[in-house]
Amino acid sequence: MKNIYLAYFLIIILSACGGKKSETVSLNGEIKGLGNDTLYIYGADRLYDRMDTLLVKDDKFSATLTPDTLVETYLLFSNGSQYPLFMDKGDKIRIKGSVSEPGILEISGNSANEELTAFQNELKELGKPSQKVMEEKAENFINSHLASLASLYLLDKYFIQKHQPDYNHIKRLIEHMTGELKDRPFIDELLNRIQEEEKSEVGKTTPYFRLPNDKGKTISRSDFKDQYLLIQFWASWDTLSRDSNAVYRRIYKKEQKNKKFALLGISLDIDKEKWQKAIKADTLNWEQVCDFSGWNAEPVKLFSIRSLPANILLSPSGRIEGKNLSEKAIEKKLKEIEEREKKETERKQKKIKR
Repeated sequence: MKNIYLAYFLIIILSACGGKKSETVSLNGEIKGLGNDTLYIYGADRLYDRMDTLLVKDDKFSATLTPDTLVETYLLFSNGSQYPLFMDKGDKIRIKGSVSEPGILEISGNSANEELTAFQNELKELGKPSQKVMEEKAENFINSHLASLASLYLLDKYFIQKHQPDYNHIKRLIEHMTGELKDRPFIDELLNRIQEEEKSEVGKTTPYFRLPNDKGKTISRSDFKDQYLLIQFWASWDTLSRDSNAVYRRIYKKEQKNKKFALLGISLDIDKEKWQKAIKADTLNWEQVCDFSGWNAEPVKLFSIRSLPANILLSPSGRIEGKNLSEKAIEKKLKEIEEREKKETERKQKKIKR
């Protein structure tokens, strides 16, 4: 009888242990052609704010991870490319792929990974779909997966990271998501960011700002009150910024005699010496300002600058005429302004003659 009770007790204990969800994530992967390498996993939001290292040997890698909850992370490759990876306690994640197709990984182990894998495979079958088609597919996915973390990833990739995001459209997509998804830090931060971005949309009027130039003189937007002002945001440490300086040199050379136009460079540098050396090295002969507070500079916040290089075109009244314009778009805008000014002058002259 004692043995029967003991056996019964052991069954209960084992059943309890078997029913308890593991606190860890088991991850195993094989990416053909990867050889011996190092991969990294880092969090997409503050729910998983650390980085883990995966050592790859003969194309294979494995790890045991400990997320606190369901999180979106990224698998970072040594060449800088990255791939989304969702994980939760108890998941057994399997990753398969090939370096010949870096944009497509087969990831299983939970619904979010499998849903995104299915979406990526659907795009793959289309060959080389246009951006419009990919956005339509992403929107359809989001609207039919209102509780999936994969929807947040696609929202970010196809709608938020666009050159000129449609924030009203983004807000409509978010509205239909489940409460649990809306409560993610990513959404909270995104809505705050949209609120800031809306203050600096094309058509809005901006407040004045003041920054010191390379000679120590304080420069304000009011110094350009009778001119269209193209503001260039850059930094000595940013390669793309330095490359784009050639574009602004061409614009300045062409427009420097135009009394209705001015160019202003705002640097996000924190080192005065490096900033001044870059001004000289890149022959930036137009007005340059910097307060050495980096991303905390007042105009950076006013215009919601998120990346470099960037530019803003202001009218004499401070109205935003354009944002992040290409060289051709800038030239087109300036031509439109010139024609507008010419018509206005002719209208005034006709009025005087009357």
